Amino acid sequence: MSSLNKHSIIGNLGQNPELKYTAAGQAVTSLSVATNESWTDKQGTKQERVTWHRVTVWGKTAEACVQYLQKGRQVYVEGPVHEREWQDKEGVKRIPTVGEPFDP
Repeated sequence: MSSLNKHSIIGNLGQNPELKYTAAGQAVTSLSVATNESWTDKQGTKQERVTWHRVTVWGKTAEACVQYLQKGRQVYVEGPVHEREWQDKEGVKRIPTVGEPFDP
């Protein structure tokens, strides 16, 4: 039996996407997407939680994101989840956060 790594997110963009290019010339952009959930706790108080998702988009799709998407716009994202980490110049293990550039 094989496994499946596929996730779907519907949320709002937290910032405008910015187009960058790799050293090899491939287009890339990062999206910060916010999802909200709300519930009523045991005391009857309404609670809300915002979760930020960092999404990396490549190639022609990245170029289209920069052209058509802007902060606040609702987006649907689907694809695999990969955790990225690296060691910085001081040897500290790093995991990128929303809004922080991924620069291994």
